[in-house]
Amino acid sequence: MTEAEEAAAHWGGRDLRLIRARENAVYGMRLPGGKRAALRLHRVGYQGDAAIRSELWWCGALADAGVPVPRPMRDLRGDVLVRLTSGRSCSALSWIEGEPVGIAGVPLAGPAAEQEAMHFQLGRLIAQMHSATDMLVLPEGFTRPRWDIEGLVGDAPFWGRFWDHPAATEAERATLTEARQFLQRQLEAHLAAGAVIGPIHADVLRENVLAQGGSLSLIDFDDAGLGFRLYDLGTVMSQNQAEPNRTGLRDALIAGYATLRQVDPFMVDVFTLARCCASVGWTMPRLAADDPIHKSHIARAVRCAAMVMG
Repeated sequence: MTEAEEAAAHWGGRDLRLIRARENAVYGMRLPGGKRAALRLHRVGYQGDAAIRSELWWCGALADAGVPVPRPMRDLRGDVLVRLTSGRSCSALSWIEGEPVGIAGVPLAGPAAEQEAMHFQLGRLIAQMHSATDMLVLPEGFTRPRWDIEGLVGDAPFWGRFWDHPAATEAERATLTEARQFLQRQLEAHLAAGAVIGPIHADVLRENVLAQGGSLSLIDFDDAGLGFRLYDLGTVMSQNQAEPNRTGLRDALIAGYATLRQVDPFMVDVFTLARCCASVGWTMPRLAADDPIHKSHIARAVRCAAMVMG
């Protein structure tokens, strides 16, 4: 019996189909009665059980509040998290219908007006998630990674010291170091001005936004943590840096968010830079040394730094 089969058995699942094998291995499965669910085999050493349970609690609370996100599903014994004989943890989530709105590294499809309409809708969805979260009281023991100042630009950021990337040239490292210092100043000022640190998705990438029948849903909360709310908008924009209509997409995203919450457009740009830099750190322990994504992520962060820092 494979790990996935052992995991699925805890929910009575069958008809397994591998969907994604990245941080987690994600499978589609059928439950007794025919409903579909997403089965996750969590990456060993990334998130601990307490953090995964906290993620699942937040997803459940958001779903209860009407936010279109997957809901955790209890296994046949009534638990939301299971430890396999291998020591690996697994969980299951309700199935969300839809197709990703895009793919990393591939230009957005459709005319500019459609792209902007989608970003307006996405901005509003992110604001809905944040507003619903503001109404929650986090349970005792809630723990997630920190996407605050220390988690983004401290001495040991959650995704790594991006300014020390071995594939960066001397000039690129100098720019990334300057970007780190710039971000430190801007985030400190943002916090002093009243910015709130709270639960955020922290990975609102195209692949994690599903479209179905004119509606959008958010999936994959594996990187969710405690951070600045506008980081979620910056994450969206980090994938739009090469889009010819980048400014229109940015303005639409901000306008959608502003229908429900206040937003400082400049800080969206700051958090776009923060995400581009964090992604440079993300590559170091995960990709082979010769993977071209190292250089492309460094180049993207350097370009973004030039635009945001002036």
